[in-house]
Amino acid sequence: MTGLQQKMFQELESQKGLKLAHNHALSYVKQIFDRNVYPSESALKNLARFNEDLPRETGNPETILDLLNTYGGPATVATSGSRYFGFVTGSTLPITLASKSLSTVWDQAPAMHVTSPIGSKLETVVEDWLRKLFQLPESTVAGFVSGTSLANFCGLAAARFHQLSKLGWNVNEKGLNGSPRLRVVAGRQCHSTILKAISLLGFGVDHIEWVPTDDQGRIIASEIPQLDETSILILQAGNVNTGSFDDFNTICKSAQEKGAWIHIDGAFGLWAQATTNLSHLTKGMEHADSWAVDAHKTLNTPYDSGIVLCKNPEALKSALHMTGSYIITSPQRDGMFYTPEMSRRSRIIELWAALRYLGKAGVDQLVETMHHRAIQFKEELQQIAGFRVLNEVVFNQVLVRCDTDEITEKVMAHIQDQRECWVGGSAWENKKTIRISICSWATTSADVSRSVASFRKAITAVTHE
Repeated sequence: MTGLQQKMFQELESQKGLKLAHNHALSYVKQIFDRNVYPSESALKNLARFNEDLPRETGNPETILDLLNTYGGPATVATSGSRYFGFVTGSTLPITLASKSLSTVWDQAPAMHVTSPIGSKLETVVEDWLRKLFQLPESTVAGFVSGTSLANFCGLAAARFHQLSKLGWNVNEKGLNGSPRLRVVAGRQCHSTILKAISLLGFGVDHIEWVPTDDQGRIIASEIPQLDETSILILQAGNVNTGSFDDFNTICKSAQEKGAWIHIDGAFGLWAQATTNLSHLTKGMEHADSWAVDAHKTLNTPYDSGIVLCKNPEALKSALHMTGSYIITSPQRDGMFYTPEMSRRSRIIELWAALRYLGKAGVDQLVETMHHRAIQFKEELQQIAGFRVLNEVVFNQVLVRCDTDEITEKVMAHIQDQRECWVGGSAWENKKTIRISICSWATTSADVSRSVASFRKAITAVTHE
């Protein structure tokens, strides 16, 4: 046994490092709702403490953990708190924090059943739960990936394989050189991750057939070009700025009859389907062929956790095809066949825990509460002179603007500097905006009013400069 081995065995047996990290984590969680949402200037400056040469010798676990806690903790963004409204970044349910601690210790590699029987089992169970929760076709399978960016890639890869196969072309064997041309049809307000996926898959952004959208970012159904068996139609459940949803009920059946593949990008909005009062937004989504959604946004699982859903199992598995002499397949689920990665984190553990804890009623209440807080945000902001809400608040997004671009940007900077809440900027119809994304289980009515107060202070400060 080497000296390093002996040292680490002793550290594991003593559990000092694990206990210290646990205590630091508990202290962090205890103050998450009271601390500044964004790090202070001093906390950011103190990050320079990490500027050091790689040590020559092995270190002390307690020293390393204390360094992280002392200088790393204060420089974190309180995304798991209740007043972070940037980038549709979800919080974390308490049960998922606890289950992630367990999954971290388990450190499973869920590529195959043989590498993680528990990972395989939970993926099988959650796949079934999601199929029923979203009311999708019985044939629907799920791949558990890092996020909707990759889920969109997977769904569109399945579309590419399937549509080309219908034309007698196996893209896995022949590649794209000389292949029949596929048509990609998307709305002008599609998310940038769609453009990334289209680029990576070799379609080329310049070849997208763009469909005009209305003032909320919804595809205008009557403007969709004539579709056929070479078409891939991309729709959206939750515009990143307005939160709007395309009219799936009108569009999907018609596109399906024409032989088009329909993919829905539903990073945060697809969860509306699991509610009582918001499911009208997603009516008809079950007629699509593939769907992309995040668990780490609306469902509030820890990062990272995304899901691709596909009603054609063979298309998804063929698109993400992998073989090897060392691969050990089994009658049970081998998760690697539903994702691009072989090596990935066992994020399914927290996702299972979240759904097992919430149940149908809990998911419904979680999602609808976010909508209620967004409505409250809109109503309170409308009472302050100088702010104009630009969107119909149908889900969890509130898009706000002041009189000019300059005032809007200055007000946003003032809000961020106060650190009471955090909001990000965007652009809508070529004008600067402030984007508010309600995406935390913990956001209360009091949190919204407290955050609106920082908006009021900011507009007052800017208009009196």
